[in-house]
Amino acid sequence: MKATLQLLIVFLCANIYAQQSLQYQQPSQEILELANAELAPGVQIDSKGEQMVLLYRNQYKSIAELSESELRLAGLRINPVTNIGSRTNYYTNLKVKHTTDKDPKQVSGLPEKPRLSNFRWSPDETMIACLNTTENGVEVWVLHIADAKVSKLTDANVNANMGSTLNWFNDNEHLLVKMLPEDRQPLIDTAIAVPTGPTVSVSDGEKAQNRTYQDLLKTPNDEFNFEQLARSEIKKISIQGHVSGFLDAAMYRGINFSPDGKYVMVTKIKRPFSYLVTYSRFPNESIIYDSQGNKIQLVNDVPLDEVRPKGFMSTRMGKRNMTWRSDKPSTLVWTEALDNGDPAVEAPFRDAVYQVDAPFNGDPKLILKTKQRFSGIQWGDEKHAIAFDYWWNTRNTKTYLFNPSNGEAKVIYDRNYQDVYSDPGSFVRQKNKFGKYVLNMENNKLFLMGDGYTKDGQFPFIDEYDINSEKTKRLYESDYTDKLETLNSAIDMKKGEILVRIESQTEYPNYYIRNINKDNALTAITNFENPFKSLESVDKRIINYKRNDGLDLDGTLYLPLNYEKGKKYPMILWAYPREFKDKASASQSTANPNEFVYPYWGSPIYWVTKGYVVLDDAAFPIVGEGNEEPNDSFRTQLVANGKAAIDAVDDLGYINRKKVAVGGHSYGAFMTANLLSHSNLFAAGIARSGAYNRTLTPFGFQSEERSYWEAPEIYYNMSPFMHADKMKTPLLLIHGVADNNSGTYPLQSERYFNALKGLGAPVRLVMLPKESHGYRAKESIMHMLWEQDQWLNKHVKNKIDKEEKIENDATLKN
Repeated sequence: MKATLQLLIVFLCANIYAQQSLQYQQPSQEILELANAELAPGVQIDSKGEQMVLLYRNQYKSIAELSESELRLAGLRINPVTNIGSRTNYYTNLKVKHTTDKDPKQVSGLPEKPRLSNFRWSPDETMIACLNTTENGVEVWVLHIADAKVSKLTDANVNANMGSTLNWFNDNEHLLVKMLPEDRQPLIDTAIAVPTGPTVSVSDGEKAQNRTYQDLLKTPNDEFNFEQLARSEIKKISIQGHVSGFLDAAMYRGINFSPDGKYVMVTKIKRPFSYLVTYSRFPNESIIYDSQGNKIQLVNDVPLDEVRPKGFMSTRMGKRNMTWRSDKPSTLVWTEALDNGDPAVEAPFRDAVYQVDAPFNGDPKLILKTKQRFSGIQWGDEKHAIAFDYWWNTRNTKTYLFNPSNGEAKVIYDRNYQDVYSDPGSFVRQKNKFGKYVLNMENNKLFLMGDGYTKDGQFPFIDEYDINSEKTKRLYESDYTDKLETLNSAIDMKKGEILVRIESQTEYPNYYIRNINKDNALTAITNFENPFKSLESVDKRIINYKRNDGLDLDGTLYLPLNYEKGKKYPMILWAYPREFKDKASASQSTANPNEFVYPYWGSPIYWVTKGYVVLDDAAFPIVGEGNEEPNDSFRTQLVANGKAAIDAVDDLGYINRKKVAVGGHSYGAFMTANLLSHSNLFAAGIARSGAYNRTLTPFGFQSEERSYWEAPEIYYNMSPFMHADKMKTPLLLIHGVADNNSGTYPLQSERYFNALKGLGAPVRLVMLPKESHGYRAKESIMHMLWEQDQWLNKHVKNKIDKEEKIENDATLKN
């Protein structure tokens, strides 16, 4: 009781003063128990389905970890002391297990305080190379799976700041590793460095309509620091730890061996840098070397990519998506735009795919043209491959079956990629003699695995596709009604062995090998326990309802623990809007009542323990058909979605509709602020890491392709900041001080709070130190849960509306 009173005093004081230095708080015991639950390990399984590696990690980072040195340059976040991404997730323990064994073996020889990352299987899948981050740098270690033992290969002088760091040779004996260069110069401390002049940016008249990227270079000092952190020497390292030179220092980005291992393509960044775009669009060149490090051929030279035509489907000219054909020993393939990279240009074909064989100095061979923007190829053999394209504006995707030897192609699937009910699935692949994944083909037949969403529920499937007849035959369909089966991968299609994951509301997801050739027999290979025991009795269901225009909607409904029939409860509605170009796709449901109940850090599910009904992942489609764009009627559809959700749960008799909160993260926060500004449906709102003034993202946002100058009324009408004078409902704003997501910089919440405060709205702003767009530190997350709990208790659960106040006053008088 005393502790509760102290927390209440802290919360009340925080509402009296404009700002307050508040120590990190912890939520109530019911929430804390769930948030502190120890999770099951991550799982990696070899392609044969024989060996498993279990990866254990802490669920959260600490605020001390987030407070380590960090430089934010060109879209990267780097720890300049350790030379690895400052937000890297680390694993702290490893175990190995043969899939037929009951218990895993503890891996021996681990470093004293493991911080493991960047796991890379050897070609023969007997070893895994990984990085270990120490206080002073990054080391290379290797796990010998059969022996359940690790060994250290290098000192802490690896450069893991950018691109691929670990790359196996085909001999399973050596790795190519990026190492710190001997001539690295000390970084400039930009906080104290004396400027030598102004920073000047210029425009030569070309349009450069880029998104509002974060963490860009801003000064010549930033340029210097970026170059020093990006430069590496590439070394050849044996699994015994012998180090030899391979390539001299440069700003290496990508390293990619040919399937036969005889060549390696190395991509490196060049100057000039940009203050408008991230490092991925800096000038770069790709060079082919042999396996001894001798230069063979420059195969691509890409200039600075600042200027592109308008539109989501625009791209740059020249060679792009350059990679190796996985079914050939050493053949390069790439794509080039046929429409100048401009979606406004009419063209019968948008992209072309070319290839060239070693030694890469011959004339390129055209092997495919796509009608829309190319999006990938899955290789089969000399005469068979599958290619994909898509067009965002129409939500269309096409799947091509083509012959790489002569370019003959036919479209085998032509569909709306948002139409999940028509999804034919993904083609099954297997490893070839080079250890690369190619199409699994048997007697001119391919195989497809699909999620199996239908109007009647979800039934994952495996189909056989006949290349000659273009017909499919169903080989397997999951028939669970009380569980969810996910088809992960094919271990051996000939034997019928499939790696699957099975879960239910109360059963933690576990892995099995299903044999579809032997009566669909199941063999369990993991046995993880449910860490959220207190939620095992929660009543969870999918509810279906309609919007006022007839659009079908759904949401996942949770009733409070110890629910009492007939009692009216407060409710939390949590959602994220999604845009569609047709009502049919918008009406489809991908919700599954059998998904495991998992209260992740940002989930509203915790509050079923506090007497709330929760409607999670409520459908909030925004539809624009034909020439109409979804955002043309954004606010109207948003409010209609919210009202339909409340009406549906109210009709079931579960809630007091005057005590409903709405919340969301990122675009869900934007949704929340709009709902509170333009409706009186909600008692309070929670908006985390959102953007509220769309004029600060003038060249498009989310799925809005038009610029502010093309559609100023859209930007104005959709911006909660512009309508702050209408906002009278209590709103809790939470934002990470180090948010790096495009468009949701912290200024968005700070300026919105200032506007709301200036206009007298009930609002509270919580800025979480060191946090990015998603929150990572345990201290931050526990405090966030505490803030949300206090806010909901005050403004929703314990809210007294006018009718209750009159009743209470009358009671007191009597």
